[in-house]
Amino acid sequence: MSSSPSSTEVLEQLQNLRQSIDNIDNALIHILAERFRLTQTVGELKAAYHLPAADPQRESQQIARLREMAQSARLNPDFAEKFLNFIIKEVIQHHKAIAEQQDKN
Repeated sequence: MSSSPSSTEVLEQLQNLRQSIDNIDNALIHILAERFRLTQTVGELKAAYHLPAADPQRESQQIARLREMAQSARLNPDFAEKFLNFIIKEVIQHHKAIAEQQDKN
């Protein structure tokens, strides 16, 4: 006869899982911060050469690539696409703001 885990063991396991989730969230934030630092530089380059803030062809390629990665990682590709679209919209807003600022200078 197998015994079920005690409530203390369950709470300990839950705490360990939550700590792992917190560690992943920490890594995600740092990775996103680095990604936005890079896209900031891209925005500055685009503004300097009067390139459009959005690049629909690149965005489509990125979405297709991300969907494939999500599929192979067993992550819902629709979720991955929504996540990337959110990031892309934010990046485009940043690029537009950089271009507007540069036009004022």
